[in-house]
Amino acid sequence: MGSPQEYQASWWVYLLHQVPRTNFQFEAVESSFAPQDREYQQALLLLASVAGLCLAISLGLICIHLIRFCCCDPEDEDEPKPQRVCCVTWSCVAAIVICCAGIGLGFYGNSETNDGVGQVTAALLDANLTLQSADALVRQTLGLLSGAVGGDLTRLEEALAPRTEFVAVVRNTRRQAEAVAQILAGLPFWGALGGSPSQLAHGLAYLEDYRWLAYILLLLLDLAIGLFTLLGLAKQIKWLLVVMTVMSFFVLILSWGSLGLEMAAAVGLSDFCSDPDGFVLNLTQAKTDLNPAEILQYYLACSLDVPNPFQQRLTMSQRALSSIHSQLHGLEREAIPQFPAAERNLVSVQGTLNTTESNFHQLVALLNCRGLHKGYVDALKGLCYDGMEGLLFLLLFSLLSALAFTTAVCSLPRAWERFQSRNQSGLFSGSPRYDSVPLLDRHSPPPSYSPSMQASYVGASQEEPGPRY
Repeated sequence: MGSPQEYQASWWVYLLHQVPRTNFQFEAVESSFAPQDREYQQALLLLASVAGLCLAISLGLICIHLIRFCCCDPEDEDEPKPQRVCCVTWSCVAAIVICCAGIGLGFYGNSETNDGVGQVTAALLDANLTLQSADALVRQTLGLLSGAVGGDLTRLEEALAPRTEFVAVVRNTRRQAEAVAQILAGLPFWGALGGSPSQLAHGLAYLEDYRWLAYILLLLLDLAIGLFTLLGLAKQIKWLLVVMTVMSFFVLILSWGSLGLEMAAAVGLSDFCSDPDGFVLNLTQAKTDLNPAEILQYYLACSLDVPNPFQQRLTMSQRALSSIHSQLHGLEREAIPQFPAAERNLVSVQGTLNTTESNFHQLVALLNCRGLHKGYVDALKGLCYDGMEGLLFLLLFSLLSALAFTTAVCSLPRAWERFQSRNQSGLFSGSPRYDSVPLLDRHSPPPSYSPSMQASYVGASQEEPGPRY
């Protein structure tokens, strides 16, 4: 049996798995993934509360800055006013540029996370298709064997009733067919899991759609606030900056909140990805009667060291089918020449047996560990590689967004307070008003005259003998 490509935890998983975990009483908690455990839930909530502490620090800094802004006279500052305006404006611009860089990281992280969850759902749907195909083969085979035992073999026994040795062979064939049916009925182990992989896949896809949409809206909101803030700074539109300051404060709270969720999710995912087999085995053993040492371990490991738990039953079924074949061939060779009327029933049983063997070989291929194990490894790679990478990029986006909007909320009030209003910008453009300048200093153009006025003026000047004093 060939071993498919194995999964190995990334170094991001290893680093996050080393993060210390404590409950609300600050007692150490094991780092094994146990979402149903109360202390483990408290540990993740405590990690998420770190972002809440950062939010409180940000709000405190904003309050201190706004109190200083409202209570202190800006004229008391030693720095010249134009230099102060330039510094405040460029600090806002730098914060928005950092926020836009974080938005780019957020779009990439959201896409990577979506791709990882998509690989998980695809693997779950493939596993569900495999199990459904195996279940359909088992049901079809059981139906064929039941029809053969209750119909054709019964009529064949009646047709061969005069010869007791032939009747004994038919009855032995019936017992073996019933034994094969009983073995096949016990093969479908997935019914004990309490749910199908398709249900898990659809539920995961449903949650992922809303998560993806929520992050897209948050990213677009951050981008819109950044662009409108730059527009307000460029055009010196005070009301627009006031609105963007309020929106920045709102997005600041969202950014710190999403950072807390992403931090807890990243640490929890690292715990799962560090030992996924152990979690699956413990969860299955706790919720079902399925023996993980025999079946789940076979599919999770899929190595030569773990024997196939179905091998004994499959071997017994194959031997029973071979024995039935040989017995039917013996009846065809010895009984049919004496009882030609039994040929029709015998041919029907042989056709059922051929179909049963074909279904049996397909079932052996479907129950082999390679197909399901490959889907399991693909799901782990999608969740623990792409999903973890995307989650870390989203965490970085939330951090940059929170820091950028903290700076923006502190700087924008100072920026719009330095702005001059647009009536003022039209009247005071850096040069003195013309209403206060003497007429001689206005440098107005000379008056214009019509041709007739120019002729009269020239004639009058020629008639005068000389200047008057």
